[in-house]
Amino acid sequence: MQIDLNCDLGEGGQFDAELMSMITTANVACGFHAGSPREGLVTVQLAARYGVCVGAHPSFPDRENFGRTEMDRSVLATLTDCVYQVGALVGLAKIFGMTVSHVKPHGALYNMACREDAMAFPVVLAAGTFGLPLLGLPASSLESVSRVQGVRFIAEGFADRRYRPDGSLVPRTDSGAFVESPKEAVTQAEWLIRERGVRSLCVHGDNPEAVGFVRALRQALKQRGFEIRAFA
Repeated sequence: MQIDLNCDLGEGGQFDAELMSMITTANVACGFHAGSPREGLVTVQLAARYGVCVGAHPSFPDRENFGRTEMDRSVLATLTDCVYQVGALVGLAKIFGMTVSHVKPHGALYNMACREDAMAFPVVLAAGTFGLPLLGLPASSLESVSRVQGVRFIAEGFADRRYRPDGSLVPRTDSGAFVESPKEAVTQAEWLIRERGVRSLCVHGDNPEAVGFVRALRQALKQRGFEIRAFA
């Protein structure tokens, strides 16, 4: 039993170095919602040091709201945004002899692309432009459009977020949107792997207890017989 642990990094968080040592895949901010060329380079360098795979984490152009506000953008605009951001990380990764392993959209772009074919299409096309797999929610528009477009899809689950009955994530603004107990997170992770076919678990680094949470989650998964290993 293998599971990947992925985390969104390069966003200006204070725990990147500690989290990098405990994960297997890093989704690196590409500058549109957070981060910068220098932060991207530092994050890729850190990933290279720990043998962690790096993926591009493109977003709507929305630094003011950390990429969490849904935007009405055309297919062409979204495609251009994503290709630009993924291309930037591909270039930075080459400095350290690394290859970008995947694409995972961020925030509002992720949610809209999982929900709407019209928004999923440019994200999938951007990943396909670089021949990269795409991370997203199982049974989502991202998965169905990826299948049609011949782009490899990796089913992702969230260890620290709660789900609605339809399989979408509970909005961050709702009470009880986050799973704070590592024990509960492991129970949810096992359900996601068994029932939803998840191959990668996302853990967020932007909360004060992130390091302790991820350490406890990782230990509990290993105790249950899981091998923590990158999907790439």
